[in-house]
Amino acid sequence: MIRTTYLVAPLVLALAACGAPPTPEGQSEPLTEQLAALVAPGQDMSNVRIESDGCYWYRYVGPVEVTFLPLLTRDGRMICTRPQ
Repeated sequence: MIRTTYLVAPLVLALAACGAPPTPEGQSEPLTEQLAALVAPGQDMSNVRIESDGCYWYRYVGPVEVTFLPLLTRDGRMICTRPQ
């Protein structure tokens, strides 16, 4: 039992460090109806923020990781506040 604890504890600590902390430049904000209409299905719009590149990113919670991914339109383009 003790041997198992020594093996599991480092694994738990390593997985806990995988969370994505919020970046200083990104602040969550609600999407307008016009922007929400552009978003492709399957993207979580409950936690969206604008990054330093001027584009919207959403919080993706996967089976192992939590990260921010670019918010895409139905035709696969990033949604940005300024031209790329």
